[in-house]
Amino acid sequence: MRTIRGEEKMYLKLKVAQGDLTIEVPAENVDLVGVRDVVDKAGLEHVFDVLRAEFTEEPTNWSRRYKANLEKLASGDVIKVAEVVRDLWRRDHDRGLSAGEKRMLAKARQILISELALAEKTDEEKAATVLDEVLAS
Repeated sequence: MRTIRGEEKMYLKLKVAQGDLTIEVPAENVDLVGVRDVVDKAGLEHVFDVLRAEFTEEPTNWSRRYKANLEKLASGDVIKVAEVVRDLWRRDHDRGLSAGEKRMLAKARQILISELALAEKTDEEKAATVLDEVLAS
């Protein structure tokens, strides 16, 4: 609890897995700022299904594809992040990626690896191995 302008408000303390960052968010604003639970077992299976899914048609225009992927990442939805990882990973293996898309893939992978590590209560190195195995399957 904190007192702001004479009003008592409950704050949630969020610890960021990477680095030593702690964020405090007013409990009443958790939905507004996009705080959500880590995926559960069923959600994790859904993520793996998305990663294994057949190739989906993407815009051939680089800027449209980049913008669409950027919107998916900004959504904070772990399923959409998995779609970005899947599609960029496959494109990288088939045709290669531009420098911008390589950075985007690295960022999306890190988001997904962090989510997997938290969901499976393991370290990020093991989560990265699991991710690579699922993508290769």
